[in-house]
Amino acid sequence: MRIAVLDADGEQLALITGILRTLGHDCHAFTRGSALQHELRQESFDLLVLDWQLPDTTGPEFARWARTTLKERVPMLLMTQRYQEEDIVEGLAAGADDIIVSPIRVGELTARVRALMRRAYAQQPTDDQTWGRYHFLPAHQRVEVDGAPVFLTQKQYNLALLLFRNMGRVLSRRYLLESIWGINNPMGPEQVSRSLDTHVSRVRAALGLRPESGYRLAAVYGQGYRFEAVEVDASSLA
Repeated sequence: MRIAVLDADGEQLALITGILRTLGHDCHAFTRGSALQHELRQESFDLLVLDWQLPDTTGPEFARWARTTLKERVPMLLMTQRYQEEDIVEGLAAGADDIIVSPIRVGELTARVRALMRRAYAQQPTDDQTWGRYHFLPAHQRVEVDGAPVFLTQKQYNLALLLFRNMGRVLSRRYLLESIWGINNPMGPEQVSRSLDTHVSRVRAALGLRPESGYRLAAVYGQGYRFEAVEVDASSLA
């Protein structure tokens, strides 16, 4: 998962990102709320971990901004040294999904992050999955359309499955690149970006992801791609 951690305390920031990275997450560190706000306007994250006290805002204020500004509901974990009931109520009322009291303990942070992820994103099943005409077989890394197998390369298959599992959600280019190609890819950024566009085009063509088929895979200017189901005009099929 792709996680943004906002904390002005360098030591705590390093601790939290280190813990989350050992769990296999891709962590991005921020020390100012304005920097993360700017990033959220163009990038996708699966979880926000926010400290309460920040140089330019507070955790609750940031949570309120996220809930009223962002189109998608991103889970948020608020960290605080406050433990009075009114503080907990304020944080949750602002939009945080959970609150953890500092000092941060490794086991508790791990448990709370995992619980938040389970609630927000149902664990991705390894069994076969079907969306209308599209049948994915993870065990065989294969997809079938109307019962007929469609050839996709490994990365094209991974991209297609990621898109179906995140239907309706805008996924930033960086999110897709890191999810499919990894964060330490030997290719240069421009080469990988061109490869992403090529893979998106081939997946769209191979699976027939067009509005007349009930799906749309479109670029979102300045952000990335959105894959969504659309209503088919029955008169156009007559």
